[in-house]
Amino acid sequence: MKGVFNFIVSPKDGRYDSSKEIGGKTLILNTEMQNHNFVSRVGVIEGLPAYDTMGLEIGDEVIVHHNVFRRFRDIRGKEKNSSSYYEEDLYFVQPDQIFAYKREKQWTPLDGFNFVKPIKDDSFLSNAKEKPLVGVMKHKDPELVSLKRNDLVGFKPSSEYEFIIEGERLYRVPTNSITIKYEYKGNEEEYNPSWAESS
Repeated sequence: MKGVFNFIVSPKDGRYDSSKEIGGKTLILNTEMQNHNFVSRVGVIEGLPAYDTMGLEIGDEVIVHHNVFRRFRDIRGKEKNSSSYYEEDLYFVQPDQIFAYKREKQWTPLDGFNFVKPIKDDSFLSNAKEKPLVGVMKHKDPELVSLKRNDLVGFKPSSEYEFIIEGERLYRVPTNSITIKYEYKGNEEEYNPSWAESS
């Protein structure tokens, strides 16, 4: 099965990520289907487009836009699938809706994207848990040769978008929004809230 320009993707573990296993019991976190924070963002490629596969292969896990698997209610209250819906558990995904892929246990962002982990705010004048606009480069754009994994970087305001990838809370940051590479002081500590680890 092939799309002309789109990939065909299935959700890896269902359309929604609305529950967690805690102490052998299931805790339901959300009952609203429209809340984008609980829509699954991990899929598996089932079919490649006829044109420009971007180096992706059938079977690759991919990080996709939060609207791909989402359901919503129209103005009459009727449940509808997203415009990506093809048939049960299969979705057409445009190339610009895929941000990273996993192959051989390694996540690789697509050109133009990076995934940055926030660090703890150690300022005694602040009650914020994480330092704004600064983080550790965890998965970098292959084209970004001036930086490497685990570099401490700064990025533009409002350029970050939160994803949970294998229990790590990461920000997707476009490459053109990375503004600076900082030198480590030695006291920086990565910040990952406990609720992300149980994903």
